Amino acid sequence: MAKDNILVGLEIGTSKVCVVVGESKPDGPIKILGVGQAPSCGIRKGEIVDFENVHKCVREAIADAEDKSDVTIKSVFAGVTGSHIQSFNNRGCVNLPEDREEIDMDDCEDVAISARDVSIPQQNAFLHTILQHYYVDGQEGVLNPVSMLGRMLEADFHIIHGVGNRIRNTVRCVKELGIEVEDVVFNGYASAQAILSQQQKDIGAMVIDIGGGTTDYVVYIDGAVKQSGVLAIGGDHITNDISMGLRIPMAKSERLKIEEGDATLGNALPGETIFLKDETGFAGRDVERETLNTIIHFRLREVFELLKRSMDGEPYLPMLGAGIVITGGCSMMRGIGPLAQDVFGIPASVARSKATSGLIAAAENPQFSTAIGLLRYGQAAYANRPQKEGIKEFLGKLFGKR
Repeated sequence: MAKDNILVGLEIGTSKVCVVVGESKPDGPIKILGVGQAPSCGIRKGEIVDFENVHKCVREAIADAEDKSDVTIKSVFAGVTGSHIQSFNNRGCVNLPEDREEIDMDDCEDVAISARDVSIPQQNAFLHTILQHYYVDGQEGVLNPVSMLGRMLEADFHIIHGVGNRIRNTVRCVKELGIEVEDVVFNGYASAQAILSQQQKDIGAMVIDIGGGTTDYVVYIDGAVKQSGVLAIGGDHITNDISMGLRIPMAKSERLKIEEGDATLGNALPGETIFLKDETGFAGRDVERETLNTIIHFRLREVFELLKRSMDGEPYLPMLGAGIVITGGCSMMRGIGPLAQDVFGIPASVARSKATSGLIAAAENPQFSTAIGLLRYGQAAYANRPQKEGIKEFLGKLFGKR
């Protein structure tokens, strides 16, 4: 198997570290060869707070993935998240020299650089400069300006940035294992590559990825990313609410959430209870099902309402022809789709990864959407090799190289 055909996605999540190994086929599906996992330790709200413990977890997940895929992992595409991730839209502009009218690749790179010529916090680094639309001498709808004649090239971009040191901690964690980082990718953007079809991107969709400690989101309009961000709220907050509200241990709360939870109010029979068995240090007792569902409902409603509020300043909701698409571990919660639909007022559904083969269980499990999306991102990056120089430049800046 050719080395260039192997892609590896690494997600260091609040609840788990996930490594997915895939075989890439040009313009075709990615075959999942193996999935490695390890419980997370030292991650809070998607960010590293204990480097040594996270380092051990990543090493365990990598070893597990190597064992299951029979592949020696030499490089990965790494996902990042956290409330420090920010984004904005901006237009870049370049004027061609007087002695030249034909637009080339250098002009396309220069217009992206022009779009990044804005002030961001000093400690931050640019993570993505995602093309939205090109314009040549004011002409709209240009898909590829290379070789076109013009005097002025403009382009709109969605730009994502975050605190450089926090991103660099993820890179260091991997590199100290002797593994290279091909690129660093915002988790929400990666998840969108796994679960959205091009048609969904074209007619408009909002991806909501609810993990253990964060909720990432990305909005596509007319095939382009228009908005993205992170809420520092996830499934672990639901678990904590259940623990506090029902006064039961966190481990039991997590199990209760997964096995019995439902985000739908009024779905339980009057007086219906769930019996929690006796365990060491815990006396068994009944809990009311409706109380459990109420706790889950209101925490998830808060998440969706915060996301909706973040969109209030933009006219995007009426433009989401494909509606809301939910993924991540928490998306498996019963009743989550109807609740999202109620809050946003448009159709909402839970999604699974697209255009993959191999391990079907991994492809269909929304917990793996980000890691599989990293493979899709990597596949596209290899298909467009000039972008690789930008990747090296980005990582070089993170580590102070010139």
